[in-house]
Amino acid sequence: MPAAAILFSEEQIQSRVADLGRAIARDYAGRSPVLVTMLKGAVVFLADLFRAIDLPVRVDFMSISSYGSDSEASGGVVRILKDLDQDIGGEDVIVVEDIIDTGLTISYLLATLRARQPASLEVCALLDKTVRRILPVEIKYRGFECPDRFVVGYGLDHEERYRNLPLIVAVDDQTALTDDPDLLAPLLAARNAEKVEKTGERTPS
Repeated sequence: MPAAAILFSEEQIQSRVADLGRAIARDYAGRSPVLVTMLKGAVVFLADLFRAIDLPVRVDFMSISSYGSDSEASGGVVRILKDLDQDIGGEDVIVVEDIIDTGLTISYLLATLRARQPASLEVCALLDKTVRRILPVEIKYRGFECPDRFVVGYGLDHEERYRNLPLIVAVDDQTALTDDPDLLAPLLAARNAEKVEKTGERTPS
């Protein structure tokens, strides 16, 4: 099993998400902001966040893909696979992201949304990997500063695995994980065993 460490526990994440929800509710009191999320990574974060906002918030989704092999190779220019279902003109929009690193893709996305003339446009990111930043990004609502390590869990995946971990894990040997994507499976088993011990309930497999 590759060396891995819990970066942020389930309790830390839920506490921070609650803080972010309260901050957004305070700042947007009397309004109904639209939370825009990129599929798929930020969906877990979104699900907890919008339940923590004591306002009549709305949600919408986009799906994007880089032209090259990754967003950095394409200079952050992406093509939209799924666009928003609603017009955001005149709306208060908050882009909800799981992680921001180079800032290339989010900058392109913000420019695209800004051209649609929302009343306001802000960013809420669970993880901010500033050490990799290339373009500056103004993040009004920030969960945690993320070190320059590969992370999975809480929506973040490796080959579509581990999104359902309720915590965030830093993986030191990404090559080993690529060679055997099941190497972190014991974390899921350990979580299930802990839940059984505490509640007597088994997480469905």
